[in-house]
This record gives sequence, C-alpha cells and structure tokens, in this order.
Amino acid sequence: MSELSLKYGCNPHQKPARIFMQDGQELPVKVLSGTPGYINFLDALNGWQLVRELKEVTGLPAATSFKHVSPAGAACGRPLSDTLKKIYWVEDDRELSPLACAYARARGADRMSSFGDFIALSDVCDADTARLIKREVSDGVIAPGYTEEALTILREKKKGKYNVIEIDSSYRPAATEVKQVFGVCFEQGRNELPLTRELLNNVVTEAKEIPESAKTDLLIALITLKYTQSNSVCYALDGQAIGIGAGQQSRVHCTRLAGQKADNWYLRQSPKVLNLPFRLDVKRADRDNAIDVYIGEESEDLLRDGSWERVFTVRPEAFTREEKRQWLDTLHGVSLVSDAFFPFGDNIERARKSGVSYIAEPGGSIRDDQVIETCNRYGIAMAFTGIRLFHH
Repeated sequence: MSELSLKYGCNPHQKPARIFMQDGQELPVKVLSGTPGYINFLDALNGWQLVRELKEVTGLPAATSFKHVSPAGAACGRPLSDTLKKIYWVEDDRELSPLACAYARARGADRMSSFGDFIALSDVCDADTARLIKREVSDGVIAPGYTEEALTILREKKKGKYNVIEIDSSYRPAATEVKQVFGVCFEQGRNELPLTRELLNNVVTEAKEIPESAKTDLLIALITLKYTQSNSVCYALDGQAIGIGAGQQSRVHCTRLAGQKADNWYLRQSPKVLNLPFRLDVKRADRDNAIDVYIGEESEDLLRDGSWERVFTVRPEAFTREEKRQWLDTLHGVSLVSDAFFPFGDNIERARKSGVSYIAEPGGSIRDDQVIETCNRYGIAMAFTGIRLFHH
C-alpha cells in the first residue's frame, strides 16, 4: 500500500488527510487496529525513530510515550525497584518483561503529560507490555510486531478502536527529507548523526569524572532530545528520562519546566506520597491528579473544605515546602542534556536544585566561561558535545 487515508488532519475540520509514499513506494507501516489520525502518525514515526536508536545504543528494549510530537518519557528496559513499581502503579503485577519495564518507566516519568499518549516500542510487543498499555489512557502504539496474545489484548481496548500500528523494522528512509509549509517545500539532509560515547570526551569543567552509568543516561537524554521539539532539555537517571522540557522559546524556561517534572518524579517517591491513604475506588488517573496537586503549590486547595474526601480515606498531612526541599536535597547523580548551548549560568543554578551532577551540551556560547564557572562552583562535570540537536 502506497497511501493510507487518515481520520483527519491536525484538527477534525482538516479533511481529507492521508499519508503516502512518493514514486509509488510501499508504506513501511500497517494499521492492525483502529483509525489513526495525522498527529497519531507524527507521534508514531518520531517515537519509532527514538526507540530504535535507544535500542541500538544501549542494547536494551526501549519505549517512549509521545504527546503532540514530543516525548513525555523515554526509557530502556531495566528492572524496576519496589518504589518505582509503586509510583508507576505496577506493584500488583508479576515480574515484568524488559519491554514492559521500559514502557512502565517511559509512562511513569511524567504521568500527567502521558495521559492519552502514543506509544513506540523498539521490540515485538509482548503480552506483559500489552496488559500495561490496555489499562492506561492511550491513543495507540507502534512496534515492529506483536505476539498473538498481545495483539488480542490490544484489539480489545476501546472496543476495537485502539490504534495498533506495525512498522517494518528494516525500513530506512532516503537521506534527504522534504516537507511543505504554506505551499513552500523545505528540504534538508536527514539527521542521521550517530550519538555515541565519544561525544562526551570533551569535559571542560574542573570535575572530570563521568561514570559509565551517567554516560548512558546522557546518551539516552541526547537521543530523546533528537526527537523533541526545540528548545528542549532532558533530565535522565537510571536508564530513563525523568523530566523533559519541549518547545519553549527561552532555554531557562525549558530547564525550569523539565526540572519541575524531574522534581515531581522524585517527590512521588517520598514516604509522604507513597503512604497517601487513597480510597480503593479512585482510579489511577485521578490518583495521578491528586498527587500532582499534593506535591504542588496547590496542596492546601486539595486539603481544605473537605475536597480531600473524594480521593483519600483520611485527611493527609500537608507536604510543606521545607519537607519537599529536604527530600529533593537527597537526589543526586542526575544527568542533564540541552539540545543547544546554555547561554547563561542560570540554567546550571536551576539544574543543580534537581540533583544534576553531569551535563552535556554543545558549547559555543560567548558566555561559555560563565556556564563552566557555575558548574565548577557546584562540582558538576560538563562535556561539550559540539553538536546541536534542534528538531522541528
């Protein structure tokens, strides 16, 4: 098939819509269930590139959770600690497959943003992963294949309307890519630059030590940003993104946004959040919303006037600003990557509040010395990669 009609374009009134291959080539995708739309395929194809590259670099199954053409989370299939199982709502599951662990991590990085996501998987989707997907609010999934059991599970989701896409893993696009804006064609060489550990060799700070685990996290963040709408910044730890800031006009706003998401990810692991007395009838999405309010500035709104009774069996104690800061001060070893250079040291000042110990960025700012000096003040090791990763 060289052409596929879509449900609609970016908005329901934008019809007709389709994806197609030029010169009559066959599309590298098959729709196994559902009726995907324009944005679904943008998420699917960008997400597939991300997880394919993560798998190539780490050797582990990979997953990403996309929303509006940027990842909300991306991760490799490392085992989950008991704490991560609890905050990702998978503590009641048997031992999960590596691919299922990757998706639990990708979805769990920013569960608020992942609500209604489009999923990309690097490996054939197994039943463990399909069961996790089935119970989440999601628009669809793309993978290089599905086991018979997994496909049966996914085809039952949304009464058969859930979007399931299979991609030919051997497909490679042309070296030049073309798109059209306002009737004008744009052409450029595809971003095929390999992202390897060698990019992390130019450490420009007084602190020179970047352990292998942190180099892996930096590579995961670099690959994630390669497919994230710019400006973009990514915090990563333990084989997964923990905070992604995308599409901001100011880089420091991007650093703050991603840092707040990383903080929320870690605050969810605090004893005060782990021990919240949820009512048994409260769904996962509603629990996520309640936790987000509880750890945010609006916590008093949740606890006053009896509103807590909708989600909790008893009124929990407030999570004070001092308590949150005390817990966040125990977060260390986080890696941070920016898709372009940091123009000011204020980005580093914000990053270190979220436990950042290692940074990779292109370098090349007229204020590189200020950025390096700020890193030196906090003992942060920073590598200049010499490459920019804008994505639009």
